[in-house]
Amino acid sequence: MKIVKPAARRCADLEARLQALSDDVTEQEDALFRSLVVTELAPWQEEQVTTPPAVHEAQREVLATHWHPEFVPMGLIRRRIETMFPGREEELIIPTQHNELTSWDGYTGVEVDCYSSGFNQKVQLLLHFESRRVTGGTPGDAPTGGCADAPAAPPGDKAHTLRSMLAHTRRYRASQLYDYVRAVVRPDDDAAGHAVRETGADNDVLAFARIMTGKFSRLLETHGAGLPEDMVKNKLLRNFIDGLRGHWEDTFIDRVQAYLKAVKEQVKRRFPLGYFYRATEFIEEAHGLGGCVVIPHPEQFWPILLAEYDVDGYEVWNPQSSRYTEFLISVANRKNRGPGLSRREILVFMGDDCHLGEKTRPRDRQDTEKAAREVGLQPAWDDPAVRKRLSLTGVSRASVIRDYRARLAG
Repeated sequence: MKIVKPAARRCADLEARLQALSDDVTEQEDALFRSLVVTELAPWQEEQVTTPPAVHEAQREVLATHWHPEFVPMGLIRRRIETMFPGREEELIIPTQHNELTSWDGYTGVEVDCYSSGFNQKVQLLLHFESRRVTGGTPGDAPTGGCADAPAAPPGDKAHTLRSMLAHTRRYRASQLYDYVRAVVRPDDDAAGHAVRETGADNDVLAFARIMTGKFSRLLETHGAGLPEDMVKNKLLRNFIDGLRGHWEDTFIDRVQAYLKAVKEQVKRRFPLGYFYRATEFIEEAHGLGGCVVIPHPEQFWPILLAEYDVDGYEVWNPQSSRYTEFLISVANRKNRGPGLSRREILVFMGDDCHLGEKTRPRDRQDTEKAAREVGLQPAWDDPAVRKRLSLTGVSRASVIRDYRARLAG
């Protein structure tokens, strides 16, 4: 009798399951997709959102100028922040949804995708405003509505040009998802081939990714007309594949996800840069409205520091960019000391880059790194080496809140 080793048996079982895998969408797969695009939260999701894993009683100032509400109601986010920082005495909290204006207690923000012609790359900028400058409200206004919707444009809205620019830019994320799906279902060497070489994906991974992404594509076509615009983004495919855990081994799904992520990065790199507005156009529009501009995670966009853009601040730390915090602080200090180098003093920011939607997923399916991010929590402020360098110029969370609030007031 031939003895089959466990590993060999698993491989044989996987191959058999893949051969039996149909291109037809099952009822379970349809139900999974529909569950991923529901923006109304279930009680267990609300509980997760409002219950942070830790409370930071000693933190007296909350500065949050780079975070994404996504589809989570502002009221639930407020409860989370109040629970996390019960001892807060001062705060400046401005949401920055991708390419969509959102408001919080008299302030409105957005993270925009744009194009830097100086070094031929897509970059991102944070735009911040007192809400009255873009919504017609007053500085004390609280956000309206239960969800993180863009504030409605009032009659005679001065920000109509900015809103039009954002609406155009926002559509790129949806179109990129369709490019991403096509690259997996009909692979070519530009994207899929590079991803195979990068991740070592085998034929089983490629076959599964192609079949399941094809099903995802048909589900997207079936349900797409009724989907909220903010749900049509690359991570929807990631969440769909993750939802298959339990039916397929975690280690196999992990390999598929690694391949899909590599394909996604290639698709993002080849997206036509001519689609975007130039960074200078967004900067000029924001300043023309009395707003301010911050460069987020410049560690990822080194040349942007050489472009001498007329901005208000640099983000020297966030969870994705934490390697060069002290160096970036010194860059900001040198620019501020150099005569004529910048029309505005460069303020120092740290961004939590929290995506609240991640906190609505089952805990065992969350992206661990993203789920750990919290609105207003930037540990680098309390790092001894960073604090020492900041103290040389009198910079702290409290001073940035005070100075930026004054600058936004104009």
